[in-house]
Amino acid sequence: MNWDQVEGKWKQYSGKIKEKWGKLTDDDLTTISGKRDQLVGKLQERYGMARDQAEKQIDEFTHSLNASSEQSGTYKSHGSGR
Repeated sequence: MNWDQVEGKWKQYSGKIKEKWGKLTDDDLTTISGKRDQLVGKLQERYGMARDQAEKQIDEFTHSLNASSEQSGTYKSHGSGR
């Protein structure tokens, strides 16, 4: 899963984002509105982490969404599967 997919389904994924980073408020999530740079900034602000650390956590989170989508069967692969 890439960030464009997360951004496109921001309302759907914002709950999972809040579970992962509980210091983010509903107002933060509204302000972020799916924008990766905004999320990086808010993680830096709320958790006092460096930019590269915030970006790494976001990448890991995005990867975990992909893995959970595949396990639940909601992920559709490209091609016919033959």
